[in-house]
Amino acid sequence: MMQDNPTGTVLYSIEQAIKEYRKVSQKNIRKIVSDITVDQCLVLMILNKNPDYSQKTIADLIFKDNASITRIVELMVKKEYLTREINTLDRRKFNLAITEKGKKTIDLLAPVILHNRETALYGLSPDEIELLDIILCKIILNCKKP
Repeated sequence: MMQDNPTGTVLYSIEQAIKEYRKVSQKNIRKIVSDITVDQCLVLMILNKNPDYSQKTIADLIFKDNASITRIVELMVKKEYLTREINTLDRRKFNLAITEKGKKTIDLLAPVILHNRETALYGLSPDEIELLDIILCKIILNCKKP
């Protein structure tokens, strides 16, 4: 049964949907790899596809501030998912690289991530998913207007 919507606005439902998705995703990820979070998983996935991305770019993509992404990266280095070296061209920046352990983790979690997405979108037609994406993009643009 769905929880009552105390605000009476669809924005509350969007927030709740995001939180429920993150909860189920984390639960399913933890079954396969016990010491990684959803955000750490996102960092691995982004770096895997875009190895040259900066820490700042990754932070923007996963909606984290500088302090949060620094903590996430430090933990991932400590857990040996990533290596971090100072950029020789700009000593204020770091070069991030996925370790072998990180690559194996991506391979292990790829089917779980796919399953999480399928679970969340179950029963929605491709047209409904497309419409939802269009609507959410409009909300995002409205919120970014000066």
